[in-house]
Amino acid sequence: MNYQKILTSPIKIGTRKSKNRFLTQAMECCDADKDGNPSELTYQRYANLFKGGAGMITLEAISVTHESRSRDDQLMILPANAKPLETFVKKLKSINPDPLFIFQLTHSGELSSPTFSRRVTVNPLYGYGGDLLSEDDMEKIMNEFVLAAKIAHDAGADGVDLKLCHGYLGSQILRPYNSRKWKYGGSWENRSRFAYELTDRIIRAVNDKNFLVGSKISAWEGFPGGFGTAGPDSPVIDLKEPIALLKGLEERGASFFVETAGSPSITVSLTQAERQHPYIAYLHPTFQKAFKDAVKPETVIIGSNYSVWGKGNKGLQACDPKENTLLKVGARNIENGIVDMIGLGRQSLADPLLPLKVREGREEEIHFCTLCDNCLELLIRQQKIGCCTYNKYYTNILVSIRKEKGRLNQNHT
Repeated sequence: MNYQKILTSPIKIGTRKSKNRFLTQAMECCDADKDGNPSELTYQRYANLFKGGAGMITLEAISVTHESRSRDDQLMILPANAKPLETFVKKLKSINPDPLFIFQLTHSGELSSPTFSRRVTVNPLYGYGGDLLSEDDMEKIMNEFVLAAKIAHDAGADGVDLKLCHGYLGSQILRPYNSRKWKYGGSWENRSRFAYELTDRIIRAVNDKNFLVGSKISAWEGFPGGFGTAGPDSPVIDLKEPIALLKGLEERGASFFVETAGSPSITVSLTQAERQHPYIAYLHPTFQKAFKDAVKPETVIIGSNYSVWGKGNKGLQACDPKENTLLKVGARNIENGIVDMIGLGRQSLADPLLPLKVREGREEEIHFCTLCDNCLELLIRQQKIGCCTYNKYYTNILVSIRKEKGRLNQNHT
């Protein structure tokens, strides 16, 4: 198997073409300015990604509302952000015009932080809750998503990823746990209504056949009543509804789907396999194959949880480490028809230049993710986020907040 050739081969997505099989995942990094615009630090991060030349690059979880947000310094996509986003896209495409640049649109719902925004819910989940959303609220939120998609299009983005994963509002509505009797709850027809109507409305409003619409979807959230389970109180994996969602979105014009799993605030190991339990990543190819088998051949399925394989040194048993690397596992899954592209999340923080290094045969120069998950600690603490292993700027942030935490603990005792 020539893994370099497989990973650097082009693929058609809708009417567009990705120059290789790498997707840079949406990684929230909490470094927007006070108005939710890209800061200089945001630009530096994405400039490196554009230099790295992944076929598709996702702009992180950009919020369609200021009212309900999970991160204080989160990127936003409101009318006031339109011009700064247009400038941002233009600068990045001047570095490298090739990558497809996709904006991931999100609303945080019950994951919104009540310390600086309004926490809202479709059906209160134990430990979360919030203000109960009405049907009028949902109409307003849909209008915000549609407006955001139009702003993204006008700013020069190549498409949008409607976030239906990781415990944010899009996935909260889809869960069997959303058993509330209302327009968006109870039956599958009601719970799928938001995703389907939103896709229809965005495609009509943007009215550009070259503008890609897709979604990142958690196949199984891993807790009772989560998406991909058999019922409101069941943890049993049942992919009937995730498969129905894919087919319904595909019928409405979606051209790509990013497979993921879990809800990071509840089942983080399922979302991103950890150093202590790397074998959880073995679940993801199963979900990827289920997705791939369900859609038309031309619909692109992108897999997650590839960072865990690294250069084959992650302590996984019963397999040859030389064959169990990120690049070989990814290429093998593409070759075997399990997935069309591979998504890089933590790995894109560790080395944004990985696609370029693969193309140029410089694999020995790649900085592979160590699965330290210090980037996750920065996220939880609402800090600016990057790789603490390879980028001293973020190492210093981590050291500083840990020292401050130690001082606070000493004062408390």
